[in-house]
Amino acid sequence: MKNRHIISILLGCLMCTNILFAQTPHKDSGVFAPHKNEFFSKIKKDLDAWHSKERPEHKSFKMNFKGLDVPDTISQFTRAWYNPPVSQGWTGTCWCFSTTSFFESEIQRQFHKKIKLSEMYTVYWEYVEKARRFVQERGQSEFAEGSEANAVIRMWKKYGIVPESAYSGLQKGQPFHDHRKMYSEMNTYLQSLKISNAWNEEEALETIKSIMNHYMGVPPKSVSYKGKKLSPKQYLKKAVRLNMDDYVGFMSLMEKPYFQKVEYTVPDNWWHSKNYYNIPLDDFMKIVKRAVRKGYTISLGGDVSEAGLDSHKEVAMVPTFDIPSAYIDENARQFRFSNHSTTDDHGIHWSVIWKKTVRTGI
Repeated sequence: MKNRHIISILLGCLMCTNILFAQTPHKDSGVFAPHKNEFFSKIKKDLDAWHSKERPEHKSFKMNFKGLDVPDTISQFTRAWYNPPVSQGWTGTCWCFSTTSFFESEIQRQFHKKIKLSEMYTVYWEYVEKARRFVQERGQSEFAEGSEANAVIRMWKKYGIVPESAYSGLQKGQPFHDHRKMYSEMNTYLQSLKISNAWNEEEALETIKSIMNHYMGVPPKSVSYKGKKLSPKQYLKKAVRLNMDDYVGFMSLMEKPYFQKVEYTVPDNWWHSKNYYNIPLDDFMKIVKRAVRKGYTISLGGDVSEAGLDSHKEVAMVPTFDIPSAYIDENARQFRFSNHSTTDDHGIHWSVIWKKTVRTGI
């Protein structure tokens, strides 16, 4: 009898086991979890702290504007119309942003319509032309981010222009322009041609385009305007409507003969344009001030590293410790340009004039 109980218990256990094994097997699930390695993170943090060295705060010598009667609101200026300023991001394309803004103001001034044009469309083709000349001159031509205001005219004549909505040059979600990697890849490739001596222009330009297509996107071959498809050249003619031959560039340097068209000999004039009218400094300043007072605007090349420019105060002056105003003349200008203390490091769209300068006749 006792043995039968044992057998019954064993049979019962086996039955339970069979029932358990007959159920659906358990399957583990997975989740996407952020990577965590607190131990290594602490090592990295402590080592970074140990390697880092305290650097003194960077300071530059600037003019002190305290106590000076300088403008502090935009209402104190006589202004021509302009589109809201657009950031060039981390690029060396001020020449294009300032000049494009200038032409947008010209469209409004002449035709009373407001258009936002694509800066990056012009930049794209400017790089193509830089690369072309680099190959043609076997690496002896400048290939950098900078250029001059009249490059915009040159590119528009050859490739046309499109609205910013058709070609922003930004990737999806990209907040600002950033050409560091793009330029580095293009420049590295072009420099490699010097070593390989592979000066195939068509192949080089296709490579440059492929790099830009990756970072900026492919520029459009047509855009919509008033229900029609237009090429960029047609858009320039029918929508922009500006005559590019109506615009001229001025400069003022003693190193070149006055009242002639000359070359502006700076690296950003990489194609050696000789379409600059060189005039005396007094005439240059008269043209600038009269143009702005009459409602025109100007694309101006300037130097934003000067001690008398403060981007926070939004004021630019020539301090007396630099050169007293009575001594500012063409000789002082040429001296500073020749010793490179003044350069053309930034393009600016000038569209305002301080009302006090009008009253004082400056």
